[in-house]
Amino acid sequence: MDKPFSQSCENNKQAILTVLTGEFTQPLRILEIGTGSAQHAVHFAAQLPFLTWQTSDLACNHAGIHTWLDSVDLANLKRPLLLDLNQDWPIDSVEGIFTANTLHIVSWPLVKRFFQGVGRHLASGGKLCIYGPFNYDGLFTSPSNADFDVWLKNIDSERGIRDIEAINQLANEQDLVLMHDHTMPANNRLLVFVKS
Repeated sequence: MDKPFSQSCENNKQAILTVLTGEFTQPLRILEIGTGSAQHAVHFAAQLPFLTWQTSDLACNHAGIHTWLDSVDLANLKRPLLLDLNQDWPIDSVEGIFTANTLHIVSWPLVKRFFQGVGRHLASGGKLCIYGPFNYDGLFTSPSNADFDVWLKNIDSERGIRDIEAINQLANEQDLVLMHDHTMPANNRLLVFVKS
């Protein structure tokens, strides 16, 4: 099987790594939700060897993830867990959670389930890092994001760029406090929440 490839992952992995390097500064277990092609996982695990990077995704993406993991020799990069936001998470407590380009892909009820899961499984003092596009005051941050939102909804009406205020409310309900809102390339953001 050929390794799956995402051009957007290739484009943004270094910018994301720069932020994660400042946020995850000590040995931690990080759960990545929605590992996808696994390009991020391989890059981050290689560059941050003191982290244990736990991949996870739906079963349909596991074969591609295994292909990427088979191509590297990284003891700190773990085989994917089967994680479906509709189900209980197959993990106890972790010190960090990372997800990229997921909240605008899954439905709003699953965004709520995502935050409920974070509330249950992120350790006190742990960090949640979310990469992707967001709206502010109900407005798109760029014409390209507005076009992207139309494209998403044409695929599935349940998809769409989320409002930062609604995301922040869900986070606060799980004792998560927004500590940093990093500006990223291509009209994206990297949100860093801490579990109080």
